[in-house]
Amino acid sequence: MSDLLERLRGRGWRMTAQRRVVAEVLDGDGAAHVHLTADEVHARAAGRLPEISRATVYNTLGELVSLGEVIEVATDGRAKRYDPNAHQPHQHLVCSRCGVIRDVHPAGDPLAALPATERFGFTVSDVEVTYRGLCPDCATAA
Repeated sequence: MSDLLERLRGRGWRMTAQRRVVAEVLDGDGAAHVHLTADEVHARAAGRLPEISRATVYNTLGELVSLGEVIEVATDGRAKRYDPNAHQPHQHLVCSRCGVIRDVHPAGDPLAALPATERFGFTVSDVEVTYRGLCPDCATAA
């Protein structure tokens, strides 16, 4: 679970009912943290606040991305997904079949894995690693 709601309150972000429900959906329910598409965010938000529009969800997600409070994750031409874990270093595990994305925190420094001879003079400041495979649901359905 992220601390998105706390971060937004700390920034003094105007917390309308619609914004709050989008942030709550992104923050999760204490279960395993997954990255939702805008449509999935809308469906879950509408379950809590039936009058919320799709446009409001998209606008709120765009604003959260602009603020740097949510990361927009796009993989393999699939729908963008939204990650509220924007301030903690992590990598992603992606299901090649259904597209579900999970945060992972492997031990070690991924930047250290790139030898100086392979940096071609770059001053490397960030590393993005994506692990791919089948999630448990897709693996059992195969």
